[in-house]
Amino acid sequence: MTAKKAERANMRISKIGICNNGFTLLELIVVIFIVSMMLAFSFPYFTVMDEGNLKSEAGNVASILRYMNDSALATKETYTIKINFGQKTLSYKGPEGEKTENLTNLSGLHLQSRGTVSDGEVIVFFGPTGASESFTVYLKGEKSKTAITFNSLSGRVKVTTGSGFKVQG
Repeated sequence: MTAKKAERANMRISKIGICNNGFTLLELIVVIFIVSMMLAFSFPYFTVMDEGNLKSEAGNVASILRYMNDSALATKETYTIKINFGQKTLSYKGPEGEKTENLTNLSGLHLQSRGTVSDGEVIVFFGPTGASESFTVYLKGEKSKTAITFNSLSGRVKVTTGSGFKVQG
């Protein structure tokens, strides 16, 4: 009885004591396959995520432009939007105070009076009669571009996405 127990104990020790140095070729192939499948599924997600960020930024800028114009018309006061290309920010001072939005895809701004600006800082005024001029804000992502056009006469904002226009910057 004790000889059988000792034999079983020795078998366990010998199984545990076996040490394989390195990996087999099959194990390496399986790991490389799994990693490549994970990467294949994640890369399209990052592209979609970038496009989603661009659309989100464009919608946010369009909302701010409408809000500033409508607030200036309703309160008969002057409000400002400051676009800083170095910091890629859009700061605006409205009825609720001053707020700043980060625009990671900011590319340029086209004003009727100054043309296209893509560096420095630009301030746009929204007076009691609305904005003094029409302008376009350009956003540029990895693969697509977006233009947010504000019409000073109608107060409407139009978001255009695609390659039908030239993005400045």
